[in-house]
Amino acid sequence: MNNKPIIIVSGEPYSIFSEIFYKVFKSSFYKKYKRPIILIGSKNIIEMQMKKMNYSCKINLIKKNEIKNVKLSNKKINLINVKLNFKKPFNKITNKSSKYIQECFDIAINIMKKKLGFALINGPISKKHFFHGKYNGITEYLAYKTFKKNSEVMLIYNKLLSVCPITTHIPLKDVSKKISSNEILKKIITINKFYKTNLKKIPKFAVTGLNPHCESNFKNNEEDKIIKPAIKQARKKNLKVKGPFPADTLFTKNNKKKFDVVIGMYHDQVITPLKTLYNFNAINITLGLPFIRISPDHGTNNQMLGKKKSDPTSLKDALFFLKKLNEN
Repeated sequence: MNNKPIIIVSGEPYSIFSEIFYKVFKSSFYKKYKRPIILIGSKNIIEMQMKKMNYSCKINLIKKNEIKNVKLSNKKINLINVKLNFKKPFNKITNKSSKYIQECFDIAINIMKKKLGFALINGPISKKHFFHGKYNGITEYLAYKTFKKNSEVMLIYNKLLSVCPITTHIPLKDVSKKISSNEILKKIITINKFYKTNLKKIPKFAVTGLNPHCESNFKNNEEDKIIKPAIKQARKKNLKVKGPFPADTLFTKNNKKKFDVVIGMYHDQVITPLKTLYNFNAINITLGLPFIRISPDHGTNNQMLGKKKSDPTSLKDALFFLKKLNEN
């Protein structure tokens, strides 16, 4: 298969994803998209939700074991159907929907493991209901399912500035115990390799401190004990890394132009300013897996269900990014 398809897991049925996907599917961008796209989800749910929003589209059903031999085009929605017999278009989250999402992911991961897909995109899910505390997020879930636990890297990518939190979906009180020089260095090396290999660019990194203003009255603070040694090791490997910088001034207009990637110590430290700067014009890329996984940077957004006001930019950006990746 020279033109491997992009595999999309539709995610939580009680979400805006059907609307988002339809808007992208009907765009001129999608019609010109050369790489085929396969959606994994419930035909029943998709058709009910489309009808509810007065959308119409044709579906091309595909059997999960026939991807290698089937001819695909993007004139119809190419769908691997996973049964979910809800009677309403927007049923609230139940155990049934969690089992359905699990089956969708299992099919997608199996396709990717067999190297039949170019990349994996997933729609939003409710982490609380799907993971039940077993995994911190999809990033960690996919790492576990592909036997790459502790190798995963969350990169929130924007072509002007990207960010990577060293810790992801954990309580703030646990951050200082979870960061280490080795973890910081490992993530910098992984991102650097990704930029060089896939984007044909040598990235410039900025690393934040953990404490306000990178200061602490205590001896052996995290900046001195963990972060500075990691930066020193990265420089020895000829990586373009500077820091640690106070996070409160790092994202100012003049500073952000100097770097390609900001490495932060915790989730909101770097993702909040990125979303403030670029809204939802960013994509969540999981590195360190046997394949590329991308998630549009939005949640289930239950308050907007069926209102036809949701912005499809993030999914379009994910597909555009994969198009550029293919060209490189």
